[in-house]
Order: sequence, then structure tokens, then C-alpha cells
Amino acid sequence: MNSDLCRKLGIEFPLFAFSHCRDVVAAVSRAGGMGVFGAVLYTPEQLRTELEWIDAHCGGKPYGVDLIVPTSIQRQGGSGPDDDQLLAGLPAEHLAFAEQVLEQAGVGADDLDERRRALLHISRNLDSAGAETMLDVAFSFPIRLIANALGTPPQIMLDRARAAEVPVAALVGSKQHAQRQVASGVDILVAAGGEAGGHCGEVSTMVLVPEVVSVAGETPVLAAGGIVTGRQMAAAMAMGAAGAWCGSVWLTTAEGERSQVVKDKMLAATSSDTVRSRSRTGKTSRQLKSAWTDAWEADGPAPLPMPLQSLVAEPALARIEALAQRGHAGAADLATYWVGQGVGLMTQTTSAAEVVQEFKRDYLAATERLMATLEG
Repeated sequence: MNSDLCRKLGIEFPLFAFSHCRDVVAAVSRAGGMGVFGAVLYTPEQLRTELEWIDAHCGGKPYGVDLIVPTSIQRQGGSGPDDDQLLAGLPAEHLAFAEQVLEQAGVGADDLDERRRALLHISRNLDSAGAETMLDVAFSFPIRLIANALGTPPQIMLDRARAAEVPVAALVGSKQHAQRQVASGVDILVAAGGEAGGHCGEVSTMVLVPEVVSVAGETPVLAAGGIVTGRQMAAAMAMGAAGAWCGSVWLTTAEGERSQVVKDKMLAATSSDTVRSRSRTGKTSRQLKSAWTDAWEADGPAPLPMPLQSLVAEPALARIEALAQRGHAGAADLATYWVGQGVGLMTQTTSAAEVVQEFKRDYLAATERLMATLEG
């Protein structure tokens, strides 16, 4: 594609695939887009293993990494509470409610403490020492993009990226967010509309993209939120975006990391079958409606701040998905995952590479339709 951003990053087509699945990341990069590996759930050792695999399987094509490095990292000056202190700080009310939801569905809660302790690295990744270690790992590989998924990137991320000549992307949910990110010196803005899966704001993609473009200046903008087709990508680029950042569309691919139970629920879902809730991470994120999300929205205690709410929810959700995959009906009712409103357009399973090719075909057809309106 004749695109400054494509030339800058060494890609053929400005479709960016955010995924926690290394297979998706490598496949999208090989197909001409850019795979971006979501690393927040990994330990530094696990991240190194995943990036070694991606580097060996992407065919020499560019790929990136997405981290959550809090803006406040530069003020923390050290590590946060230790593991035992963190676990002791989880309110009994929240733990009991999670167990109650499981028990009412016939899902035992006997291994939640063990699962919870196994997830403590998430909180360590968010303190200054842990985040710097994750940056060390990421920059030890030939990544071509690093993204900060939550807030303005701290100076340490910007400085490390400049030294490595790696562009920095940051997600924004409002024009005001975009202005702060541009002032901080980020290289790429990802305008994530409220239709998006995972953490998102309230402004729709159709409104947010031109708002962000209006204040971005020379900083390229990627459109995100509900985009699962090439025609939607073309519409976003008609509004001034330089490409599309997509996460949900990869979840139902053959390589996608979720269980078949969750994939089947997504394939059957409509665009109305998602909910924005703080009950999973403590920050508002969009996910597939299920008996689990219904219970928290109806009767659950007020969500805890990040990462405490994740330590309550994620162990239970991991147990739910494991049992659902083994045929447990109650667990299947509870099963959920982050996904955007574009899920209503995700109706069949195919490979990640084929999704990229379909985006290209659909984008081309859409632009040809637009050009035809100018003929004569």
C-alpha cells in the first residue's frame, strides 16, 4: 500500500493484530500486516519464550509488543507490596462472591488460591522494577513497535524506544487523551472507540477517529473498536486514520487462544451480546455477556482497583473455561472473554492469514465503490 506508515514500519498493509496468541501474531506479520503481542499476562521469562518463538516463525517480517506500563511508574521508585501483602489485601467479600457464583453453577472453587498465587506476576509487571524488566526483555528482540495499552507511556518507555529506534504507540479513548499523548511524544495513536473489546471508553469509533485525527497533527492514527472487516477499515481511513488496530477478530480464528466453547459463544453472539464492566480488571472493559458478567453486574460488590480485581476474577474465569472445555454445562454458561461489538460480524472460523487476505479484498472493494461515485 502507498502509505508512509507502511514504509516506516516495513509492512505491506496497515492492519495491526493485537493478540495474546503468538501464532496469530506471527501469521499476521507473515501475511503483510503487523502482529502485536499482548504481554501483560506473562512473566518476563514467559515473554522471552514467546518472543523467541515469534521471531523464529514470522519469516523476518516486523512484529510488535503491547505492554501495560503505568504512567506513574516514574514516581514509584521501587517495587510495590510483596505477594503475601497483596493477597492479604483482597477483601473477603469479593473472594466470597466469586466463589458463590462458581458454586451456584456447580463449579468448585477448591483451587482458586493456587491459581491466584500463580497470577501475582501481573501486579509485579505494573510496578517500576517489574515493568523495567519487561521492557528489558522486549527490547532484547528486534521489535518494530512497542505499545502502551493504558495511559501515557512513562518516560522510561519513551527513552528506551528512542534509543532502540522503535516507534511507540499508545491507546486513547478521547480527544483529550490524544492531546496528552502527542505532547508526550508518542509516534502512533490508537483511537479505541467504545465498541472495542477489552479496555475502552464511551465515545464511538465513528466519532472518536476524526476527533483524534483533528488533534494528531503529523502523528498517524490507527482506528480501533468494532473493526472486523476491510470495509470498516476503509471507512476509518476515509476519516483520516492511517490503518486499523484489531483485537477481537482474531479470537475466532483457528489459531486464536480461547477454548472452542468460548469461540462457539462468540460465533453465535450478536453485537448486543457484550457488556462494559469493571468487574474483570477494575477498569472498564468490554466482554462477552454470560452468567458470570450478569452476576457481577446484578449483585457483585464494587470492583477493586487494578490489579486487585484481576486477582479476584481471573483465577475463577480460568477454572470456568477449563471446565467448560471439558463439557461442564454450568461452566459453559459462565464462560466469557473480552470481545468487542464487532463480534456480531464474526460468524465463521478461518485462519489468521485468511482474515488478513479478506481484509485486503474487502478494503479494495470498498475503495473501488467509493471511487465509482466520482466517475462521470
